[in-house]
Amino acid sequence: MAGNQKFPSDLLLVAGLVILTDIIVLIPVLNESFIRIVLGLLLVLFLPGYALVALLFPAKNGLEGVERAALSIGMSVAIVPLTGLALDNTSFGIREMPLLASLSVFIILACAGAYIRRKQLPEDKAFEVSFKKSASSIVEVLGKPESSTEKTLRAFLAISLLTLAGATAYVSIFPHQHDPFTEFYILGPEGKADNYTMEYVQGKSETVIIGIANHEHRTVNYTLDVRLENKSLALPENLKHIQLEDNKTLEEPLEITPSIRGKDLELQFLLFNETEKEIPYEDLRLWIDVIGEA
Repeated sequence: MAGNQKFPSDLLLVAGLVILTDIIVLIPVLNESFIRIVLGLLLVLFLPGYALVALLFPAKNGLEGVERAALSIGMSVAIVPLTGLALDNTSFGIREMPLLASLSVFIILACAGAYIRRKQLPEDKAFEVSFKKSASSIVEVLGKPESSTEKTLRAFLAISLLTLAGATAYVSIFPHQHDPFTEFYILGPEGKADNYTMEYVQGKSETVIIGIANHEHRTVNYTLDVRLENKSLALPENLKHIQLEDNKTLEEPLEITPSIRGKDLELQFLLFNETEKEIPYEDLRLWIDVIGEA
């Protein structure tokens, strides 16, 4: 009869893997382990598609097991980029945590929808995965004589799995390290990369936000110099000399008080590192107008 089924074991496993992945990513001690990479690959390459296929095909006669597995991978390859594209058009952007949260919510909701659809079907018609029967079937298949085609396919599958496992192990043991660099940027007074003050009043202060992000793989001592028409402006001590640890970001407001008038004046923001004191490591420019005193 419909409506009496227990929660399907395959959907329960998928939801459990999603929750486990979230926990491992969020816990600092675990998020650099090999298991994070394995679960991350599942979350990206298989679980979203499996949950969607389960939602779309709740009946046994919809798809065979192999077809479901292949379609799950194909669906996942489509779902993840579309999720990233959707996030890119929001304030969250394509970052790890928003993407993880979006995929997790999608998979959990799809599993819940799949359970509701299966529950509406007679028990003998609803799709289910019996792990005990699956294991028995595998043993039975392994015991049968194989044709040359089956041997070739099995060898190809084994090589593919070994290649994937080897690539995963290599990435986890020898993670790619990006070239060192420093982000240097200016934000407007509202903390956004727009609405910069372009018209100043002589002697009156306006605020910009200085941003520095260290990705140099080491602690770096920076020196900041702000010049108006090539003349240095007074800076607070915390922005003159900045020590920033690796993977740390500094965002500090800076008041600009022009003492000269003119149009299209060049306002330079020069960032020097500890190894080069004459040539700026990074530099930014704004062109401003300064009118007479109010």
